Amino acid sequence: MPAIRDAMKSTELPRGVIATIGNYDGIHIGQQSVLDMVAGRAREVGVPSAVITFDPHPLSVVRPDEAPPRLVTQDQKEALLAAAGIEYVLTIHFSHEFSNTRARSFVRDFLHGQLGVAELYVGSNFTFGRRREGNMALLKEMGASCGFAAVEIDEVRSGGERVSSSRIRGLVLEGRIAEANDLLGRPYTMTGTIARGDRMGQRLGWPTINLAPENELYPHNGVYVTKVYFPSFEAAFRSVTNIGTRPTVYENYRRVIESHILDFSSDVYGERVELSFCRHLREEKLFSSMMDLSAQIGRDADAAREYFLRLESPTN
Repeated sequence: MPAIRDAMKSTELPRGVIATIGNYDGIHIGQQSVLDMVAGRAREVGVPSAVITFDPHPLSVVRPDEAPPRLVTQDQKEALLAAAGIEYVLTIHFSHEFSNTRARSFVRDFLHGQLGVAELYVGSNFTFGRRREGNMALLKEMGASCGFAAVEIDEVRSGGERVSSSRIRGLVLEGRIAEANDLLGRPYTMTGTIARGDRMGQRLGWPTINLAPENELYPHNGVYVTKVYFPSFEAAFRSVTNIGTRPTVYENYRRVIESHILDFSSDVYGERVELSFCRHLREEKLFSSMMDLSAQIGRDADAAREYFLRLESPTN
């Protein structure tokens, strides 16, 4: 799948595409419904499918104090869009200069002039251009004159609320991982490199790996059932992960993400991995002794094993 990361300046853009446009942070079940429609329609017509998106997040440029931590990295976004059947990811570098682009100019010069968009699918609340002057009404009006169809997509709702990246972000920040995963349609996943820690887990009898994450969004401090995917093994391993400051071991320590991988003993320092969060087990807490902490890690590991056993049960 071609991923073009400065699409406004590229000379290798596809033409005649069926496309959608938006931030696409998270690629959640609401966004997946749009992607399914775009990919399916493109296959039906026999033209390329494309997602037009932005990096960095527009708010980080126009109102940096309000910019949210993103649910996925750019690499994760591109991989998820490819998995959804999208052929081209066209990323526009969002800058102060671009933020002042008039909506009509963007449609005329980029969507029509450079891409030759055939059909464009967006949500009903989509806005674009300087001061958010562009909307669905403008897209339909200009589409009629430029020769493309602008199609409005109904929002996806769950639990009586609209599925959105901001809603999922809030759930992750609160540690409500199971609910966030339901709306994502997959486990929340962080990517990064395994860094060397202080080997405290080893001394406690529970060796851990420490993740130096590329993601901006950390789940709430606590202990989670997780899986660690190692590309070098081409496999995911069951694990239990603590996010926090380890108050039993240190005072005012930096926040860390450390995982004990069940029944695993290989040296994997320096490897790039994916850490997927399955379920929240408990809050991080201060224990009265290192022995008590070690015993609790053992109970956490047992709880993680039970979780995976239940998943594999024929009744599930």
